[in-house]
Amino acid sequence: QVQLVESGGGLVQPGGSLRLSCTTSGSIYGLLHMAWYRQAPGKQREVVATITRSGSTNTADSLKGRFTISRDSATNTVYLQMNSLKPEDTAVYYCNALIGVRNYWGQGTQVAVSS
Repeated sequence: QVQLVESGGGLVQPGGSLRLSCTTSGSIYGLLHMAWYRQAPGKQREVVATITRSGSTNTADSLKGRFTISRDSATNTVYLQMNSLKPEDTAVYYCNALIGVRNYWGQGTQVAVSS
């Protein structure tokens, strides 16, 4: 059974930075990609960034230049570096893994951007 565990969320002032981590456990054989999503209160969950098995990355256009996804293959950990945070970045951030035809989700980590 694959498990994803996010960490690194918290309260940060506007303009600050956070780095989220997503650790995986269990077999990830057949992994196609991993991703970060976020869901703000009253809004739909949206994709933030993805990284494929081969390491190719893609970031939502509105977040390019501020958010960066990366991966440590040795530890099966995926990171989301978030810089120049804005109040509108406040959301629960979820880690996602597509393995074969199954989607796996972490429990989410709260990010709050406020002065």
